[in-house]
Amino acid sequence: MNSGIIVAGGKSERMGPDLDKAFLSLGAKPVLVYSLLAFEKCPDVDEVVLVVRRERLEAARLAVQMFGCKKVVKIIAGGNQRQQSVANGLDEISENATVVAVHDGARPCVTPDLITATIHSARQHGSGVAAVKITDTVKEVEKGLTIAKTIDRTKLWRVQTPQAFKVDLLRKAFELVAKKKIKITDEASSVELICNDVRLVPSSSSNIKITAPDDLVLAAALMRL
Repeated sequence: MNSGIIVAGGKSERMGPDLDKAFLSLGAKPVLVYSLLAFEKCPDVDEVVLVVRRERLEAARLAVQMFGCKKVVKIIAGGNQRQQSVANGLDEISENATVVAVHDGARPCVTPDLITATIHSARQHGSGVAAVKITDTVKEVEKGLTIAKTIDRTKLWRVQTPQAFKVDLLRKAFELVAKKKIKITDEASSVELICNDVRLVPSSSSNIKITAPDDLVLAAALMRL
């Protein structure tokens, strides 16, 4: 059985201090709903646990009901940090789940095919992390606007979500993170602490994350809304 955890509990200061980016309107739907529908259409996902801020629980329930997201089996409150929200989601997936795909609800352009690709990688290798190879020249700046050096971009990838893992592997990684009180920025960072073979799954630059107002315009254009 494959589970999905969609995390939609973050705010963006660039959007405004009190705005919840996952619930902003994108076309005729909230940003979050596009991710929910992608997981709904993905044949490799059996269930979804949706994690939102406590004050958004009712809004999330209404959205799930309104847009027919039948795979959503639980809607729960997240924590103060992303890693706590994901940990809360892990606690709520089915006992017989073997693979879990974690996705950021602020990435509305995700496709069922990409979700499937990460899950298949996780089944085979234990992990499958959506990522895009960097093509721009990258500079390192130590302070101000002065270039310190040019980074070899041939080894660099931009990591996205979904990030899929065998459930036992991700749980073990999160136990270590909690024990050592480590702050992580994504699930792959935790798994890298216990595994030297975290696999990337080639994605597309169109799988953008909504962090600023211009991203809504770009997402609408990419999705032809």
